[in-house]
Amino acid sequence: MIPFLNLKKINDEFSNEIQDAINKVVSSGWYLQGEANNTFEKKYSNYIGTKHTIGVANGLDALRLILRAYIEIGVMNEGDEVIVPINTYIASVLAITDNNLVPVFVEPDPKTLQIDDNRIEEVISDRTKAIMIVHLYGRCSYTDRIGNLCKKYNLKLIEDNAQAHGCLFGDIKTGAIGDASGHSFYPGKNLGALGDAGAVTTNDDELTKTIRALANYGSSEKYVSKYKGLNSRLDEIQAAVLDVKLKYLDRDIQARKHVARRYMNEIKNSLVVIPALSDWNSHVFHLFPIFSKNRDELQEYLKANEVQTLIHYPIPPHKQLCYKEYNEMSFPITEQIHNEELSLPISPVMTEEEITSVITAINNWSL
Repeated sequence: MIPFLNLKKINDEFSNEIQDAINKVVSSGWYLQGEANNTFEKKYSNYIGTKHTIGVANGLDALRLILRAYIEIGVMNEGDEVIVPINTYIASVLAITDNNLVPVFVEPDPKTLQIDDNRIEEVISDRTKAIMIVHLYGRCSYTDRIGNLCKKYNLKLIEDNAQAHGCLFGDIKTGAIGDASGHSFYPGKNLGALGDAGAVTTNDDELTKTIRALANYGSSEKYVSKYKGLNSRLDEIQAAVLDVKLKYLDRDIQARKHVARRYMNEIKNSLVVIPALSDWNSHVFHLFPIFSKNRDELQEYLKANEVQTLIHYPIPPHKQLCYKEYNEMSFPITEQIHNEELSLPISPVMTEEEITSVITAINNWSL
């Protein structure tokens, strides 16, 4: 079976360096908010191109903390609106509703699968305080039109960069485009830890100070809590692992692009649609989605041909049981995407033979 993502093989490449880094943390006797965090935060800031990186427990917390901090410093109030693409993973929406803010959903552009910037202005109201863009699948979602709307209406631009470490808009990395960005280092991400981990990047000093306090029980001074905070910290071992893997991120992105180029050039099946791409710097291929009206049959066929695939995501946020208040809403583009999407194996450790096998299987598929 060709695995969707062989995490063991990916991490085996760094096993000696990772083990040395972990041993160093264990030997130090300091396991939270220590030197490993400081080192990784500085290097990640340099990589992304921001003044600050704040390590947190996971990607959802990163987004939650950004919005909570904006509330605490008076930029937002509970009940305010945040525009967000509806074809996203549920975490983007959870971060909004967890802060008693209101998500305002926008359909994607079916050609790019990213938020349709032509649909945003029509949903901006006097309660809108931010646009959250999601660099879904590893593709840059930002456009100049979105930036101009933020300036025109004085809106914060928040990036969900969970799937797009190393992605570029021009010569600016995603995660450094907006006012603040949430990053996930879940093990399967392009830059993945060995457990849950996340970060916020920003150039805003006040926001940084507030997020650091909120993530540490609401306290910037021991036993003195200014906010009703939470416990969301990047532990030293995960920071040390990420520091090792960050050195190889750009190399791994190029390996992913090689797989993607072969898929895009060699998959030839009229029953399968592959999204077009003109700017290769704008995509780091965390996922490689294809689309078929017979998605479920294709997935079963590929499984029978020893190719593991996943669906991202079978149920869109507005159809989830936890959001019954949105269940009657209709977003036909998103619903079509979620009914037809299938993610192919893609990783920096795929062999040429594995790539060829995936391509051959798809090209041989018929109804």
